[in-house]
Order: sequence, then C-alpha cells, then structure tokens
Amino acid sequence: MSKQNPRIVYMGSPGFAVRPLQLLLESGFNVVGVITAPDRPAGRGKNMRYSAIKEFLLQEEQKIPILQPEKLKAQSFLDELSALEPELQIVVAFRMLPEAVWSIPALGTFNLHASLLPQYRGAAPINHALINGENETGVTTFLIDDQIDTGNILLQERTEIGAQETAGELHDRLMHMGAGLVLETVRQISRGELKAKSQELFLEPGSSLKRAPKIFKEDCHIDWNRPGQMLFNLIRGLNPYPGAYTYLERDTGQSLVCKIFKATFESAPRTDAPGIIATDGKNTMKVAVKDGILHIHSIQQEGKRKMEIQDFLAGFKLRNGESRFS
Repeated sequence: MSKQNPRIVYMGSPGFAVRPLQLLLESGFNVVGVITAPDRPAGRGKNMRYSAIKEFLLQEEQKIPILQPEKLKAQSFLDELSALEPELQIVVAFRMLPEAVWSIPALGTFNLHASLLPQYRGAAPINHALINGENETGVTTFLIDDQIDTGNILLQERTEIGAQETAGELHDRLMHMGAGLVLETVRQISRGELKAKSQELFLEPGSSLKRAPKIFKEDCHIDWNRPGQMLFNLIRGLNPYPGAYTYLERDTGQSLVCKIFKATFESAPRTDAPGIIATDGKNTMKVAVKDGILHIHSIQQEGKRKMEIQDFLAGFKLRNGESRFS
C-alpha cells in the first residue's frame, strides 16, 4: 500500500524528536497533527514548561494541531486523533502506544529506535550500548505492534562508536542520523517500495539479545572493584545524564557524593586497594582499580557545578593516598 503524500501524525516530546519532524516539514510532507507530552510546571516558580517538540512548533509558527493527552486510551483523545484522519503515524521518543492508537492509520505506525534492533530493545539503548563497550550501533525504523520494540523492521543504518565517545555525543549523532532515516522511511512508504521484515532475520546466528532497560540510581553507582575498562565505559555511558556517582571518603571522616563525567583508563599492575586516590593536589587525580588506574578528568560534587579536575583540586584539598572513593 502506498500514498504519494500521506496524512501524517507525528508523536514525540524531547529534543531527540525535533530534527525528524523538522526534516519532514522541510521536505513538504503532509503533517496534519502532532502528539506530545502535556505541559508541566517546572523550576522554583512552577512555570509551565513545554516539550521540545511544542517549543519547536511555536517558534517556527507552525499551524499544525497539537494534541497533549494525559491518557492515550481516553475516548476524547481517540476521537480527536481519528478526526485528523491519519494515514501514517510516526513515533520518536514518545510513550508506549495502546493498540487503539497505533492501529488507526492504513499505512501503519512506525517508530525510530536508537539501536540496531533486535539488540537493545528498551528505554535506554544509547547508554547501554556504551556501558557494554559496543563498537557499533545505529538507528532502526520499525512498525509498532503490541509489544515493546519487537515490530517488523523497515530500515536500519549503522555507525561505529568512537573509543572515547560519550552518551551525549552519541545521542546527538544518532539524532541526526535517525532524522534522515525517518525521512527515507516515509519516502519509501509513500512510493510503496518498503517491505517490513521480521526482527528474527536481523539476529546474528548464535548471538543473544541484549536489553536496554530504564536506568535507575542504583545502576549509576561506581563499584571500584570492577575492571577499569568497565568503569570507563560506565562513566561515558552515563555522561551527561544521569551521571555515574561515587562517595568521596576523606581522612577527616567526611563523605561526599560526587559524579564523575570524564575519565581514562590505564592498564597497570595494581599497587593500591581499589578506590584509593593518588593526587598531586593540583593537576591529577588517579584512582586505583583492580587492573590499573582510572585518571579522573571531570567531576562534580553534589550541589556544585561540574568542574575540570584542576579546578576541583584547587578548591578541594586532598592529601595523597589518604582519601578514597567507595
């Protein structure tokens, strides 16, 4: 089934979803409605905050209807959505849809996912790919069905992961790559050239599925008894958000929560117990791990701003070998 310029309803909320919508509009596709998160009070003043998608539409003075349902199963919302007469729906970084929503358009509802499905199904594929030390990832468009990230695949694009790349940097690259893939997916659907394929065909023989569940606070704690490369991957995989954290235990008995945003690993024979800090008090902070040293380059004490290690040490006096992370 095809239609040269289908009536499209676009669903998304955060910044990751803005660029695909922008490309669709610039390319002249017929976006007849946008579904995004409800406005929420935020900050000390409790001023109403719009989603990134709504901000974009308002700034661009787009006259596209914006729906902001609290409940996707509410009959009032389903009636409003049906009234838009969507022929194709696109989902980028939005909520899980009930069948009553994703089954409406004749051409289907497809989603953009920031991994090479079927690997890394779930809420945090970018973070988990880095945490697991992958050297390749990508973006996938697939048709939504009644499970999470399991629908038939439409298109994929692959990319290498940089050896030092952080989650924030990879997020931005995949955002632009994914926008192009969404545009190409719509073009091919419009021309009737695209045939969806089962995810089973994309699973390499003998490989097991890796998950990408939502990340909670307990997942972000640094265990200094783990190998250094794993710690390095954890830190970059959680940079900039939510951030890998640890407890700085000073010889005074004081314990402070710190987030580490940038580090490098040096393989070396272990000389100190894991977590012991070596520093010159000015420019360097080295932490002993089971198979070497983790050099800390960027850190943030709870309640303070993020600092380069030289700035942190200038205002936070540490004696060499007498403090540790735990």
